[in-house]
Amino acid sequence: MRHLLLPLALLAPLPALAQTTTTQRLPPANPLPYEDAEAAAVLAPINAIFAALETGDKAALLAQVYPDGRVTAVGDGKVRQFSFTQFAEGVRPERAFKERIWNPAIEVDGDIAMVWAPYDVHVAGKIANCGIDHFDLIREGGSWKIMNVTFSSRTTGCTAQ
Repeated sequence: MRHLLLPLALLAPLPALAQTTTTQRLPPANPLPYEDAEAAAVLAPINAIFAALETGDKAALLAQVYPDGRVTAVGDGKVRQFSFTQFAEGVRPERAFKERIWNPAIEVDGDIAMVWAPYDVHVAGKIANCGIDHFDLIREGGSWKIMNVTFSSRTTGCTAQ
């Protein structure tokens, strides 16, 4: 009997070792308007591109981004990539739309920042699609600019905020 107890005692800790470690999630997001001055500065170019998309102002959009930065759209099992310059070619007043984000998670480390937030797009007053926006920003000369944006896109399960 003693010979059986020793192997069992040695095996007892194995289930605890087999448990997986969960990855650390982003901190809870804060509601807009953001009260932290640095976070508000990070959101400024994002809000400016949303205003440019709503008016169809290509020049205003390009003023907030690095032209060679990337726009990556993921949806319907496809990945589409454009430079901001290519993306801006489709920005015109007749194709304007309203995009909104809420509860952004904002991370800043020196002169780099990341914003992750749910979004929805409205065309003619109706929700057209929704998903998650992920922005990478760089601060240069004291101003934040968007380097890349990646977003998921779906047309189902979108609810108004």
